[in-house]
Amino acid sequence: MSRALPAFHRRRVMIVGAVGGTVLSDVVVLGAAYAGQSTAKAAAPTVSCPSVNGALPAVPAQSQAEVTRNLALLDTQITEANNRLAGTVGQGGPNFVNNAIRGPLKDKPSSTVDRINLAFSRQGATAPTGLNALAGCALSG
Repeated sequence: MSRALPAFHRRRVMIVGAVGGTVLSDVVVLGAAYAGQSTAKAAAPTVSCPSVNGALPAVPAQSQAEVTRNLALLDTQITEANNRLAGTVGQGGPNFVNNAIRGPLKDKPSSTVDRINLAFSRQGATAPTGLNALAGCALSG
């Protein structure tokens, strides 16, 4: 038997040990670096809008379906904005929320409230006053 075979095994054991030690030390260093950090995400702000439903007078029967559909659309718009806020925490720059979420949300509720007013007017009923003031949404949190 050759004398080189045990030396080969010794080198192989030393190389595997060195690589294993390097990997283990990297894991220890990373673990120490992340030890002080919380894994919980920062709480995302939420969109809050005044309730249009509570401010409506009696809705004409012929307009009920259209008004109900638009009230549901308002809820959907708020839910989508909240989901987007929660999904984009920490992304973008300082104006990201204003430009990407609040900006588009300014016009959507206003247009939906206008459609509710039109639903009243189409049936000859007096459109509710003051609903446009309820179209503004704010960020909380």
